[in-house]
Amino acid sequence: MNAHLQPTGSAYFIAKETQKPERHTLSVLVDNEPGVLARVIGLFSGRGYNIESLTVSETEHEQHLSRITIVTRGTAHVLEQIKTQLERIVPVHRVVDLTVRAEELGKGSPLERELVLAKVTGTGEARVEALRLADAFRAKVIDANTEHFIFELTGKTSKIDQFIAIMKPLGLAEICRTGVAAMNRGAQGM
Repeated sequence: MNAHLQPTGSAYFIAKETQKPERHTLSVLVDNEPGVLARVIGLFSGRGYNIESLTVSETEHEQHLSRITIVTRGTAHVLEQIKTQLERIVPVHRVVDLTVRAEELGKGSPLERELVLAKVTGTGEARVEALRLADAFRAKVIDANTEHFIFELTGKTSKIDQFIAIMKPLGLAEICRTGVAAMNRGAQGM
């Protein structure tokens, strides 16, 4: 049997062949308490769903609420299942598909940003070129010595990916990415 036709625990294989997985950004408002993140992530792993990006932070200190931003792929049916199952978890207050909400508001897509720290090592021309290209991307030098630079860059995921690809041949030694933080345009909150 072909590997792509073998059944797994994932609902991806239930969807019709005509449906193509779409990338969506979900925002989940939860109680800030031990084990909540593990339960949310367990929902994804237990059903074979993939998480492309995950960001979580306390956003309302007085109410002890945190916001989890999840980027995932799936068909419309799978994404609806994910939202429904997330809403069933007790400490979850609200689940918003920012991608769908942006389309409903006529805004195209949610605002998404990511932060990367990139360490580039090298000397001579490669070092000068890395600094020149980092300036073109508006990356900040946050640490430097004669052997390396550490750059900080914020932007869309595609911009971060492009920056990393350009820095690889120039001596990219290490990267650390935050994951996507996202919000919809307009006056309306989550």
